[in-house]
Amino acid sequence: MNNFLSGLYIVSTPIGNLEDITLRALNVLKNSDKVLCEDTRRSVKLLNHYNISKQLVSNHKFNEKKTASKIVEDIKSGQVVSMISDAGTPTISDPGLVLINECIKNKVKIFPVPGVSAATTAMSVSGFKDQYIFYGFLPKKQTAIEKELKRLKEYKFSLIFFIPAIKINFYIKIFKKYLHGREVFIGREMTKIHETFYRDELDKFSGFKENLKGELTVIISGKSENYDSKIVVNTKHLNNEIKQYLKKYSVKDVVNLISQKNNLSKKKIYDICLKLKKT
Repeated sequence: MNNFLSGLYIVSTPIGNLEDITLRALNVLKNSDKVLCEDTRRSVKLLNHYNISKQLVSNHKFNEKKTASKIVEDIKSGQVVSMISDAGTPTISDPGLVLINECIKNKVKIFPVPGVSAATTAMSVSGFKDQYIFYGFLPKKQTAIEKELKRLKEYKFSLIFFIPAIKINFYIKIFKKYLHGREVFIGREMTKIHETFYRDELDKFSGFKENLKGELTVIISGKSENYDSKIVVNTKHLNNEIKQYLKKYSVKDVVNLISQKNNLSKKKIYDICLKLKKT
């Protein structure tokens, strides 16, 4: 029996370099009765590196609903249970939320053991303002991606995504359509031997010629306040186009139609509509 309180410990683990783990995380793992993990084959390498021998229990998105009740009962019986993911902080675009909510429902204690996260690691070296929205993995189908980006493009904050490397050019093409005028930062193999960072203007970034492996952390910088105004000045036919639409449709409909068609903010189009209505 150890001196740790029984409960579920959410333990952050390295995203690459095995030295990126806290002393507290190691202490918790050493004193756990069970360690929940996505892939036991990957997690055992971390534990072996630090000479930790514990019972590893598979806990991934395909079985977490089935195992949640059993784990809660184990904790209620006095066990110390840790949950780790393949890399980084559990439940952040990783399995674990089902068990978290089951513990909350059953009033089981949950202890965060903070550490590495790919999102904050990339953000810290991006050079972008520290106001950001973490999204994680986007949908796979283009129509679903576009639906999300139409919503996200209205935010001025930086946007953080996890993207399968093999699909990066596909996503970059769609980003250009909805998030133009911004900068892009891509973190590859972060904290590992071949760690590489890419920085460019999104509109100029042509993607990658070679096929990349693994997952990439992609950050799109915050929306420039001046970008829309530059587009309006350079688009000579915009006012005439809006005038024509105002003859047939309401201001609300014109705002929605023109903003989507030209990738401009609704506020900008609305202001132009009001000015044109007065003339």
